[in-house]
Amino acid sequence: MVQLYENGKSRAAIVEEYGLTASALDRWIKQAQTSGSFKEKDNRSSDKNELMALRKVNQRLKMEVDILKQAALIMGRK
Repeated sequence: MVQLYENGKSRAAIVEEYGLTASALDRWIKQAQTSGSFKEKDNRSSDKNELMALRKVNQRLKMEVDILKQAALIMGRK
């Protein structure tokens, strides 16, 4: 689709012919022009990657806290 657009076919013609939404085609064109890839991970900003990493660490730390709370309850009973 992107190659058709780059070869001169109009957006409207591509959208109509292939039953796409204009926003999907625009997103694909932008991805092809910025990173050359259509994979989501290749098109994320560095801020988005950092946020995802921090959320993952936060989730792991919450699990560790829950485990320690359970261990404290068990040790307190003995």
